[in-house]
Amino acid sequence: MTTADHGGLLLGPILRHVGTTTASVWVETATPGQVEVLGHSAPTFTVQDRHYALVVVRDLEPGTARTYEVHLDGGRVWPLEHTGMPASRIRTRATSAVVADPARQRIVFGSCRYPPTGDAELERQYGVDALDAYGARLLARVRDADDDDAATAELPDALCLLGDQIYADEPTPRTQEWIRARRGADTGTSLEIADYAEYAHVYSESWSDPELRWLFSTVPTSMIFDDHDIRDDWNTSSAWREEMARQSWWPTRIRAGLASYWVYQHIGNLDPDTLAADELYKAVTAADGDAWPLLEAHAARADAAVGEPEGVRWTYRWDLGRTRLLMVDSRCGRVLNDRERLMINDETFTWIEKQAVEDPEQVDHLLLGSSIPWLMPPAAAQVQAMNERSAAAGSRWAEKLRQAVDLEHWPAFRASFDRLARLVERVGASSSAPQTVCVLSGDVHHSYAARARFATPTRSRVYQLTCSPVRNGVPWFMEYVFDAGWMRPFVGLVRRVGRWWGVPEEPVAWDPIGGPWFGNAVATLEIRGRTARVRFERSGRDGTLDAVADLPLT
Repeated sequence: MTTADHGGLLLGPILRHVGTTTASVWVETATPGQVEVLGHSAPTFTVQDRHYALVVVRDLEPGTARTYEVHLDGGRVWPLEHTGMPASRIRTRATSAVVADPARQRIVFGSCRYPPTGDAELERQYGVDALDAYGARLLARVRDADDDDAATAELPDALCLLGDQIYADEPTPRTQEWIRARRGADTGTSLEIADYAEYAHVYSESWSDPELRWLFSTVPTSMIFDDHDIRDDWNTSSAWREEMARQSWWPTRIRAGLASYWVYQHIGNLDPDTLAADELYKAVTAADGDAWPLLEAHAARADAAVGEPEGVRWTYRWDLGRTRLLMVDSRCGRVLNDRERLMINDETFTWIEKQAVEDPEQVDHLLLGSSIPWLMPPAAAQVQAMNERSAAAGSRWAEKLRQAVDLEHWPAFRASFDRLARLVERVGASSSAPQTVCVLSGDVHHSYAARARFATPTRSRVYQLTCSPVRNGVPWFMEYVFDAGWMRPFVGLVRRVGRWWGVPEEPVAWDPIGGPWFGNAVATLEIRGRTARVRFERSGRDGTLDAVADLPLT
């Protein structure tokens, strides 16, 4: 069997959903063909002359690890030759009988990763990519392991990317030059990403780093979008949508953004049974020729459904042993009409509520992944709730302020904020409550941990864990703003103003247990049985990760 050069594989492999006996591996290939992983294969499907496959590997043994290769039409395309990278691995989840033994479980999370720029000044400004640093450290540990078991033990159980995997509205200088050469800068989008081909280009730019590519190939990776995957302030309000609808270029942009998200991020989030039942996936993979018309129509429907009680559900569930992850779409499932303003449409929220309470005896830890934080610095939460009331009353100033300073997190959707609080309280107070309920978030370009309390005592300990950015920054003055948002005297003052403004008291109270911290960072939630702790690490100028906090949660 021959070994193909790296041109056979443009992106990937990316290890996506992993169960007890199954694993999904995503690839983008240079040519159409049959992709094979561990004896299981899938034909590529085509979108605008680009070729993709999602191979579902079945009949694996629970709780075991296997190295794997990727073949395209019989030729090996992964691992790449002469890279010195360790073999990629698939480690299946253990069954409940095995998981009862409190083995260590690690879930790495973060958000907001600006890609490599190729510009020395910008590289100094953005700093060392924390996810790249994590991948390099993990790579070294796997290389140095004494045997395969020790190497496998180093691997985290999941990587949760909580939004802004790409910056479609802020391309790097080299991508801007590529756009100028491709179509010029005189079109409506100027140097922002305009169509599917340009989205594919920025995914390639963001995901081609060697250490990151190896990390993705061997750690199950879950993803959800945030605004910059599409455009800053995406679906902030009905006024924002109305403004976008007036732009002649917007339909092409939003359809390309959602279609590319479906291809590059969404389908890998789905477990094999859900994937097999998905009508769009069946149609795309069965298409004779270019599947773009199918994806364009789906993207148009998904965008049109924003503002309605029902919509396309991008939210999904992963079971990680006795830890359950519900990854929540807090961008494209919003309701933004004249009657109500909701973070999540009713149909999807009902689905979340059902998943959160299903088989509680099998869940020690419940994780809710939301790209944007539920529990903000308390003063910021009050300001967002006040702004929502003013904008709803017709204040143009409030709407301008909302878009200018991103007043669009959960507190700015107060009805949904309260509904999530009631759900968490109900789960945490039940007789079969999990040990912890943690909301994992990003977006805000700083990191912190807060503990929540309810009027009804809960058996679960409830936390907001926010880690952002993986690689980006925040204006220096915002560090003082975020610090002030937690200061008790200032919080008390703003809350009094909020009550005068008509903002009702929140159904949950929360206090910081760590942070805020600034700089590029990743966080690791470490679980052993019913105990849990979280570690935040920042990347230094020398490419190492330094722990800024290691906090017990139980």
